[in-house]
Amino acid sequence: MNNLLAALMFFTRLPFYKIRQVPSECFSHVTGWWSVTGLLTGGLSALVYFLCSKVMFMQPAIVLALLSRVLLTGALHEDGLADFLDGFGGGTDKDSTLRIMKDSHIGTYGTIGLILYFLLSYTLLLNISAQYIPAVLICGDVFCKCVSSHIVWFLPYARPEDESKNRTVYQHPTALEETLTLVSGFGVLVFLPWAIRFMNGFIPLQYPLIFTTLPVGVFFLLILLFKRRLNGYTGDCCGALFLLTELSFRLMAAIF
Repeated sequence: MNNLLAALMFFTRLPFYKIRQVPSECFSHVTGWWSVTGLLTGGLSALVYFLCSKVMFMQPAIVLALLSRVLLTGALHEDGLADFLDGFGGGTDKDSTLRIMKDSHIGTYGTIGLILYFLLSYTLLLNISAQYIPAVLICGDVFCKCVSSHIVWFLPYARPEDESKNRTVYQHPTALEETLTLVSGFGVLVFLPWAIRFMNGFIPLQYPLIFTTLPVGVFFLLILLFKRRLNGYTGDCCGALFLLTELSFRLMAAIF
């Protein structure tokens, strides 16, 4: 329970700290609960879109759905994506890349990257049938957080612990956390076809598995990039990894 509360405090801006205080070491286990928190963040986006689409056109409903998650998370992942793009775009080696990523100011690469990210997210969702969007929003969020959380199995942390932004180095998830991660991540893929059928739509049962191919491929390509440049990862890398794998999930959904 402490680890779950730590994850909810870390990945959202909701006042879970009022429930009870958790030991600081619990924050090193937040990645094990990342996909579970996706049920909340993705669920909010899906709910906002569903409700807004009843009273307005599809376009502003999509924008409000994207905005709702940014507000809920405090733009945590978007900040990571911007820092990642600035660091890998402007750095030439490990030290310069880490130094740029730690700078609190956003640069040209980060600014352009965020603009393109939101434009792509918007246009890809716009190319998905309106009644399918809520299911795609929640399933993409949960599954891609499940995939991204496995970065701790492939790479070490790139900085010394005392130099990390939040003074926390993520630990390998426990057996229970890994089980919940996989159940939630792949469970939503089983849920996706049935959710769409409930909305009077249809997709073949194998399509959700097809949707996973590109996100998993993007995951491993970015892991190789992190290893080559940093020989490890940072919190910013985690945020960028999630958003880029989720973007590829939306791309596959828009195509199929």
